[in-house]
Order: sequence, then C-alpha cells, then structure tokens
Amino acid sequence: MRLALAEARRAGEAGEVPVGAVVVNAAGEIVGTGHNERERTADPTGHAEMVALRRAAARLDAWRLEGCTLVVTLEPCTMCAGAAVLARVDRVVYGAVDPKAGAVGSLWDVVRDRRLNHRPEVIAEVLAPECGALLTEFFARRRVG
Repeated sequence: MRLALAEARRAGEAGEVPVGAVVVNAAGEIVGTGHNERERTADPTGHAEMVALRRAAARLDAWRLEGCTLVVTLEPCTMCAGAAVLARVDRVVYGAVDPKAGAVGSLWDVVRDRRLNHRPEVIAEVLAPECGALLTEFFARRRVG
C-alpha cells in the first residue's frame, strides 16, 4: 500500500485526484503501477487501477492476472471493480472507503456478486487514514484555490 500511496502522491502533484494503484504477482513482485491520469490524457478510463492493470497485463503478456493482487488507495468504482473481476486478479486490497462511488462493498459490491464467474478476495481499509487524508487534503486545497 505504501507504493500505491507514492503513486497517489504523484497524481496529486500533477493535479489529478490522488489515487494510486499497484499490481503485485504471487512472488510479491510489482508488475504494474499507476495513478489517476484522466485529466492529463483526457481518458475517462484513466483511473489508477486501469492504468496499473494495463501495465501488468503488458508486462506479463497476458490479460489473465491470476495470482496477482490489485492494491489501490481508494475503493474501486464499478469500472475498476469490473476490470479486476475480468482480469481474474486473486485479490483486491484497498485503503479509503468510497461511500459515493465504491463498488467493493460500499455503494455496490461488484467483486463479490455471485452471478459473476470470478470473485476476488477483498481486504479493505489498509492504511485507510493515510489514504483518505491524501484525498481530503487534495479536495480542501481545490475548494480554497
């Protein structure tokens, strides 16, 4: 999660919402990293998780990311939770809860929907205060500025 937090800080420094993500393989190696880049790329799918999943798939030369863990500083939205399911990651680990758009237990629970053919394990609220503080500070600065 500390590496995902470093990615989130990079996003914040670039004027993006500070969310970071990493994909770790079964051996504990980082195979993909990402942070929000929607503003920079004008890409609505430029969420940290999507960037990290794409990079992991490219590095592993496989769309199935079995054995991998997606670690993200904010609870994934429906798009990112769906991507995690479709990529077949073994687990999703997240920091701050997102009661407005979270799809890993808060507003929806996409990853544990029994109708889907894959359901990753979920580990929630890892370093949640730290992850949440980045977002709170970012939006407080935007309201003032």
